[in-house]
Amino acid sequence: MDILSALGLFFGSLVANTLASLSGGGAGLLQFPLLIFLGLPFTIALATHKVASVALGLGAAIKHIRTGSLDWRLTSYVIAAGMLGVIVGANVILFVPSRIAEALLGGMILGLGIYSVCKQSLGQTAIPRHRNTAGLLLGGIGLAAIGLLNGSLTAGTGLFVTLFLVRWFGFDYKQAVALTLVSVGLFWNGIGAAAMYAAGAEIYWPWIPVLLLGSLCGGYLGAHWATQKSNTVIKRCFEVLTLLIGVKLLIGV
Repeated sequence: MDILSALGLFFGSLVANTLASLSGGGAGLLQFPLLIFLGLPFTIALATHKVASVALGLGAAIKHIRTGSLDWRLTSYVIAAGMLGVIVGANVILFVPSRIAEALLGGMILGLGIYSVCKQSLGQTAIPRHRNTAGLLLGGIGLAAIGLLNGSLTAGTGLFVTLFLVRWFGFDYKQAVALTLVSVGLFWNGIGAAAMYAAGAEIYWPWIPVLLLGSLCGGYLGAHWATQKSNTVIKRCFEVLTLLIGVKLLIGV
């Protein structure tokens, strides 16, 4: 890779992961298509993106740990609930055509954005709910289903987790974004990348250092801004990304 391509890859990764860290997901909106544009085949680009996205979670985790904004009990719960779904999804995607699945996911993500826009008070104030045994069990099933999508598709599933945490468990957007970035960005993506690699997916290692640097810096920068901004600003960023990602996946470009 020449210097201009390396710089383009770094800044593309930086922008994608900064937006994702601020909004609670969606790094694949820019980063995954960029890898394909630069010449990687679909499955190699997907596996490479999954590996690089781990640094997004790491960068965000560093910032959120420093500010003390993480509940590790709930973080562990989200990681465990989605883990099996991620592993299954990562194996399934290697053998299933993804176009129809991406279009369906795009429609669902578009629906998330529209729902959030219509619910003006959603996620502005934390109102804890469904945190008893029954609520955690049902929530775990929902997270496992999202984990299946996370393991098998390229972009947007972190946004699902963010809104799920807001709607089902009553987190505000700041809390949900922090929890999603560490659980999904660091652990789900790491597990998914390892599962894809074990299943035979090829990772393009020469690009990994540049992508990791962009993801790490973007994750930290977005998390920093998220701790400084209001829930309203974070909600608006979430809505913009869900609408953009939903349309992109629907039309397939």
